Amino acid sequence: MMNLSTGPAIDGDLIDPDVRIGFVLAPQFTLLPFAGFIDAVRHSADEGDRSRQVFCHWECLAATRDPISASCGVEVLPWRVFEDAGDYDLIVVVGGLLSAFSQHHPATFEFLAAEHRRGATIVGLCTGSFVMAEAGLLDGRRCAVHIHHRQQLIDRYPEVLPVVNEMYVQDDDLITCPGGTAAIDLAVEILVQRCGRSRGMKGMTALVVDEHRGSHFVARMPFQDLEDCGDWRVQAAIGLMRKNIGAPFSIGALSARIGTTVRQLDRAFQTKARKSPQSVWREMRLAQAKWRLMNSNKTITQIAHECGFADSSHFSRWFRREFGEPPQAYRRARRPAFRSSD
Repeated sequence: MMNLSTGPAIDGDLIDPDVRIGFVLAPQFTLLPFAGFIDAVRHSADEGDRSRQVFCHWECLAATRDPISASCGVEVLPWRVFEDAGDYDLIVVVGGLLSAFSQHHPATFEFLAAEHRRGATIVGLCTGSFVMAEAGLLDGRRCAVHIHHRQQLIDRYPEVLPVVNEMYVQDDDLITCPGGTAAIDLAVEILVQRCGRSRGMKGMTALVVDEHRGSHFVARMPFQDLEDCGDWRVQAAIGLMRKNIGAPFSIGALSARIGTTVRQLDRAFQTKARKSPQSVWREMRLAQAKWRLMNSNKTITQIAHECGFADSSHFSRWFRREFGEPPQAYRRARRPAFRSSD
């Protein structure tokens, strides 16, 4: 018989894994972020494609052993109940449909709080952030949330600080991700940190993902939801704002081009965005500027002018007000090797 082994067998029981992960699945959980995250871990856990839990260890946990149904109907059986859980470095909460949120077992929130106190890093995928917030973990913390769930998060948990323009957000030992394919990028980021770059990036190749997107990659355009909000004035205004990122004009001129008044446009924006047209346009330009800071080598002055600010000082004041630090410090903290002539 031909031996197809590419190397010596590795006994996972004799190796201390680099990372131990417990997955907690919400009722009606979304399958894509769970599948993407766990498959990235699976590929990093072993040599070749043998799927053994050698360098990474993972289990699915729940309050009971009843099957948990995904929103698409696929069911997963928990491997352990909370009271028999092992020691984990990460607890990954995979969120689901908010309409099924009331189906959560109360023990889920107690378990997350206890694991956090014990020292585990808690990760929320999709609406897993809502589960973390319900467990009392996100008060005063930054939290990545899908734009469609932003207002629901604010209404339910006003102490949480929502972020809608980042792939994932790490606030100390709490990590949140809006879900979808961004869960793969987050998994790779965590695996690189815990297992080393070579092993962490292994899943990218196996999953046929072209490149790893960092947390500051802008996966969607700011205020994209307003382009289909149902108010023709807001929709038309957002379209013009986006086309004129680098050359903004007055709200009076904007209103005239749309065929409405400044007062009517302001009322429409307050209703649909809870912000003034000026604020939305400025935030749109600042989001574009932040993307250019992280994804280009242009100077602060160039970025300021390209995003419609009169000068770099004016741009820096608004950037600091929006993101908590001046643009140069923001870039250097997240791109340590970057050197600028600004």
